Amino acid sequence: MRIAVVSDVHGNLPALRAVLDDIRGRGCDAIANLGDLASGPLWPAETLALLMDLPAVTIRGNHERQLLETDPAAMGASDRFTHGTLAPAHLDWMAALPAQAWIDGEVLLLHGSPASDVGYLSERVDASGPRAGTPDELAADLAGLEARVVLCGHTHVPRALPLGDGRLCVNPGSVGLQAFRGRSPHPHVMQSGTPAARYAMLQRDSGSWHAQLLAVEYDPAPAAALARERGFDEWVGALRDGRLPP
Repeated sequence: MRIAVVSDVHGNLPALRAVLDDIRGRGCDAIANLGDLASGPLWPAETLALLMDLPAVTIRGNHERQLLETDPAAMGASDRFTHGTLAPAHLDWMAALPAQAWIDGEVLLLHGSPASDVGYLSERVDASGPRAGTPDELAADLAGLEARVVLCGHTHVPRALPLGDGRLCVNPGSVGLQAFRGRSPHPHVMQSGTPAARYAMLQRDSGSWHAQLLAVEYDPAPAAALARERGFDEWVGALRDGRLPP
């Protein structure tokens, strides 16, 4: 079985199209979409229109929850811009998305961590900055879950992390936004280091699962120009370079 795993599109329609073209070229049995679909200053409504027609197992991320539950006046800039572009049909579709889902009884889809859609699972943030979670840390966070594979997003950093008990945690990285600033538990920057769109291909062979982390080149210049035009200057470097300044 082959599962293409995408996450954190953030309304970047050209990046999403490039990833979907790559997926079609490789072939898969299912597509898992881990949320944070549209929020951002790019093409939120157009991205949702494509995703609504995509045969995928899709869950909601923290940004879908925020778009549905937060008063627009209290939203962050990305969510507020996005909310103003969406039609009732977009909001209704997002409202029907589950927070978690399963594929084939073995693969669990999360956006953040089992406890929270804004929790980090594959990453840890210390005073010195972000790092990959250790097998013991992940095992503690996943205690009681019977999944053979746990898929998570939210951090925008690609990881394939085996646990000591044979389970696998996979973060495909972000399709559409390769860097962002976080505030908790310490100020930090998450970044993939290149502008390439990221996703993962999960495969089961003879009962064992393994993952390939993939980078798809596309032209980020139109997205970066649109972000600048709309006053989201920090998105420009994230889109163009996959990095943010210190």
